[in-house]
Amino acid sequence: MRVIAIDGPAGSGKSTVARRLAERLDLPYLDTGAMYRAVAFAALRRGLDPDEAEPVARMARELVIDLDGSGVRVDGVDATVEIRGPEVTRAVSAVAANPSVRAELVRRQRDWVEARGGAVVEGRDIGTVVFPDASFKAYLTARLEVRAGRRHLEVTDTAYETVAADLARRDTTDSARVDSPLLCSDDAVHVDTSDRDVDAIVEELVERLKG
Repeated sequence: MRVIAIDGPAGSGKSTVARRLAERLDLPYLDTGAMYRAVAFAALRRGLDPDEAEPVARMARELVIDLDGSGVRVDGVDATVEIRGPEVTRAVSAVAANPSVRAELVRRQRDWVEARGGAVVEGRDIGTVVFPDASFKAYLTARLEVRAGRRHLEVTDTAYETVAADLARRDTTDSARVDSPLLCSDDAVHVDTSDRDVDAIVEELVERLKG
C-alpha cells in the first residue's frame, strides 16, 4: 500500500500540494482536516459546545462523513462551504484536541486509505501518528504572514489581522495539545512554501519520490 503523508500548519499550502501530487501519482486524495471540520460543523449544528469532550466524541462516533472528492457531506448535508467558515474554524481546534474524536477519525482515515490501496493523505499528524510507516513524508510550512495572506483570500469577510491572530492561536493549540500534536516527523522532507510556486513544489516532491 502506497501512502504519501503531507503534514503542516494551516495555510502552508498542503491541501493544494497534496491534491496536485495525488493527480500526478494517480492516487486518491484524503483531506483529514476536513473530517475534523465536519465534526466541528456537526457539533455547532446540534448546539453542542466543542469543548465538551464526551458529548462531541459520542456524536463523532455516530456521524456519517462522506468525502467524495467533490465536496463534504455530513449526515447527508452538503457542508463543503460551511466547514471552511469562521465559526467552524474557531471551533475545530477544540474538536481536534479531543482524544476520543482523534481516535475515531484516525480509525476512519486508516480504513479509508486501506480500502483504496493507498493515497496521498494530508493533515497535521499523518506522518507521526496516522501513518508513521508511510512510504514518503513531507512537512510543509510557510511564514505566518504568508499563511495569513493565503487564508485571508479564502475568507475575505474577515479582517487580515483577525485571520493572522486565529492562525497563530491555532498553531499554538495544535503544537501544544497532548494528543497527536502538530510535529514534523524526523524522516519527513521539510519544504518552506513561502516564496515558491505550487508546481515547483510538486515537481520537487515527485523527483524525491523517484529517488
